Amino acid sequence: MKQHFLPLLTAVAIFTAGCQSKSQTNTDSSIQKDSTEQVTSSEAPAEKVDVSKIKVADAKTILARKQVPILCYHQVRNWKPTDGKVGKDYIVEVQNFKDQVKLLADSGYHSILPDQLYAYLNTGAPLPSKPIMFTFDDTDMDQFTIAAPTLKKYGFKAVYFIMTVTIGKKGKFVDYMTKEQIKQLSDDGNVIGSHTYDHKNFKKYEGKDWEEQLDKPTKKLEEITGKKMTEFAYPFGLWNAQGIPQLKKRGFRMAFSLADKRDQNDPLFTIRRIIASGYWSPKTLHNSIKNSF
Repeated sequence: MKQHFLPLLTAVAIFTAGCQSKSQTNTDSSIQKDSTEQVTSSEAPAEKVDVSKIKVADAKTILARKQVPILCYHQVRNWKPTDGKVGKDYIVEVQNFKDQVKLLADSGYHSILPDQLYAYLNTGAPLPSKPIMFTFDDTDMDQFTIAAPTLKKYGFKAVYFIMTVTIGKKGKFVDYMTKEQIKQLSDDGNVIGSHTYDHKNFKKYEGKDWEEQLDKPTKKLEEITGKKMTEFAYPFGLWNAQGIPQLKKRGFRMAFSLADKRDQNDPLFTIRRIIASGYWSPKTLHNSIKNSF
């Protein structure tokens, strides 16, 4: 994508970045609300999980497990006069973000990473008490300068889904992470995942799109991090079942959507997240976590 298209791309990523506000509530009919179900243990396992020998469980087994809360963030910065009403939904102001993270830490949450989630969903492996996953989409610079240090302060780690067209670029509205910063996040124990080349709707892929949106970005991110890409986040949270085999063929283990229902045949490739809205106070975020998962 030409650099002069970046402002448009940024606007798309911010204003429609994968969700509709109405989808913030839990719509998955397969979610288990049985309060007796146990998904945590008193002893938190090590974050390093050997998943190489894990056999993928059947869909019914995966769907029956209680879902882990997964948050999706985009920009972490203070609102500007030019930010529209919809855009603010995807922009969490700096102090609000810090307060949100502190509340979650004070409430006893423990961050988990994809290996732990994969092991839990497939084998029922124990998770730390009150597990939660932090994810960030679109490569925004403030995720490195503000979000990562804040999470690190409380011992949290996160997943960063990278859109490769913007790496190292300076946009009209936002700057983006460099290759060196992405590598540092990975080296610090966070996980880097794929978020396509330029945020094209996954449901519309055909022909060379699979190479442009999956193969080339995957290769670039693996060159940057020195690690295999095994997680994917759908642009706009939009997916179709016909495209899932393309992800599997390329070695992806899990793919993350937003608050829609999970696919009943491939729940590992339709893992739910909720947008952490810029309008939410820490208390509202906490309530949304409890109500949505």
